[in-house]
Amino acid sequence: MRVMRTAPSVKLRRKGHAMSHIIGVTILGLVGLAVFWFGFRMFGRPGAAGARMFIWAWLAASLLNGAAGVVWHGIPLINEIGAFIPIFGIPAAAACYLGYRLG
Repeated sequence: MRVMRTAPSVKLRRKGHAMSHIIGVTILGLVGLAVFWFGFRMFGRPGAAGARMFIWAWLAASLLNGAAGVVWHGIPLINEIGAFIPIFGIPAAAACYLGYRLG
């Protein structure tokens, strides 16, 4: 008698889950930028210095987000690279504008 093996279970996600994650993390980045900007100003330092420091902190957070997606959630690397562009790029562009144009 032969026993059939079943395929491993696959997690099914809602259709717009990836896009909502990208939007949510990008908004979180913009909120983080505001915290750095106003936090530095609150302590008497220029807000532009906070915006410049935010870029490095957000780069680390964005890379960790991508690594978690690849390692723990099994998302292909090419998808994470595509998601990294708006997740890092939009808040970093705003930080560059605040840090170097207004600072």
